[in-house]
Amino acid sequence: MIVWWVLTMVFSSTIFLFAFLPLFLAVYFAVPWRPAKNVVLLLFSLLFYAWGEPVYVWLMVASICLNWLFAFIIGKCGEGKTAPKRFWLVMALAANLLVLGFYKYQGFLAENVNRALGEEFIAELNLALPIGISFFTLQAITYVVDVYRGEVKVQKNPLYLGMYIAMFPQLVAGPIVRYADIEHEIDHRRATLEGFAQGLRLFCVGLGKKVLLANTAGVLADSLLPREAAEIGFIGCFSGVAAYTFQIYFDFSGYSDMAIGLGKMMGFEYPRNFNYPYTSKSATEFWRRWHMSLGGFFRDYVYIPLGGNRVSTPRFVLNTMIVWGLTGIWHGAAWNFLLWGLYWGVLILLEKFFVMKVLDRLPRFVSHIWCIVLFFFGWLLFAVTGLSNVGEWFCAMFGAYGWLGTSTLWELQSWSYVSLVPIFIVGSLPWAPWLRKKIQAWAEGDPHRAIVAASQKGNTAVPPCQVVCEGPVPAGRARAVTAVNVLADVALLAVFVLSCMSVVSSSYNPFIYFQF
Repeated sequence: MIVWWVLTMVFSSTIFLFAFLPLFLAVYFAVPWRPAKNVVLLLFSLLFYAWGEPVYVWLMVASICLNWLFAFIIGKCGEGKTAPKRFWLVMALAANLLVLGFYKYQGFLAENVNRALGEEFIAELNLALPIGISFFTLQAITYVVDVYRGEVKVQKNPLYLGMYIAMFPQLVAGPIVRYADIEHEIDHRRATLEGFAQGLRLFCVGLGKKVLLANTAGVLADSLLPREAAEIGFIGCFSGVAAYTFQIYFDFSGYSDMAIGLGKMMGFEYPRNFNYPYTSKSATEFWRRWHMSLGGFFRDYVYIPLGGNRVSTPRFVLNTMIVWGLTGIWHGAAWNFLLWGLYWGVLILLEKFFVMKVLDRLPRFVSHIWCIVLFFFGWLLFAVTGLSNVGEWFCAMFGAYGWLGTSTLWELQSWSYVSLVPIFIVGSLPWAPWLRKKIQAWAEGDPHRAIVAASQKGNTAVPPCQVVCEGPVPAGRARAVTAVNVLADVALLAVFVLSCMSVVSSSYNPFIYFQF
């Protein structure tokens, strides 16, 4: 598959930061009434998509029109899950999945069928992969299915549905926003100065994660991952996967923070997508914290309809493996992605039936080490393409090619990143929310109430660096909280400036999840 990286308007690009976003905000807030704001958001979203995919804007528009029509027909079929409603639901699902399958998996299918038959039975079309097709297709599916279930009302205005499907903050890399999440906000959202400020802070946090941390780790990862395991040995393979482990987290969680922040600026509350997954103590917990919107989609629209865990043990195992096989192949048309999904499915089953019974009796740090090992080798499957290459890298992790392979320590350049590892680790830990809760507890003088209130907010309500007190606060402590918030804002301003300087001075600025 071909992806048009060069033309993509990513959030951390100069064209987005200094042209598109300021122009959009100026026009959006200049328009006085909400229906016009919705149209402005739709038009700018289509422009955002067309900047990187001018050929495939028609595909986006077709998806909007078809899903609006299918949902409208389903809504006209009356109450209950009748046969006509089921028919039109099947038609809608088939249309969405066929389009996704054609563009994303045609080449993969043709390659493997031709290899199996020893001849060119299916022509490989080498199609360009429409950016974000996996994300906006899943969003469209949630809308149609929820209309069928009677959980949301039919959106009669196709422009408003188009705004939902094409909405640029989360269009190309999530989070996956269900229509139910923003149904009320389409007509009744209210943008406030406080919400705009919180969104701006969260955007700066995400931009810093992406530009200052993910891009830095990505330089090392991109220099090592394409190489042969025998060439770089244990140190090179370990360093490459470790760098990728940090890169993919800061890249994707940074994008999610920016998307959620942009939504807050306009009055939308997008769902949380990451909750410090590298602090997990099991595979199950890891996937409750990583890409939470995708996990929620497969749970509610695949796993539960299959019967979930309210079935026999063999059927439960089958349901679990189906979900994780789909999760793997959703990420990409390659065998290593399918293997990666099945890897997590097997681990989650092992934990449920055996492993957790042992880990629950051991100290917490053992569980943390267990989870670190799991996601480390998981990212090896995810990052290294080709099953033979995966096997070689796996062997290298156990010393099959020595410490350095055929390279020298100087050639690998891993040593130059050692000083950055503590920064990457700290950036992956919830130290900022923890500190915020402590300051809230001290300011309010009621530790239990403050911590509970803070924990209920989540990172979509308050940026992790910002302290918001719930009750009356003594004057002296209020001034201290204000000083902390001012210092946090100054720090975020510095992060924004440094990020902009990095964006302007560097041409290295990939977004990993754009390819999915």
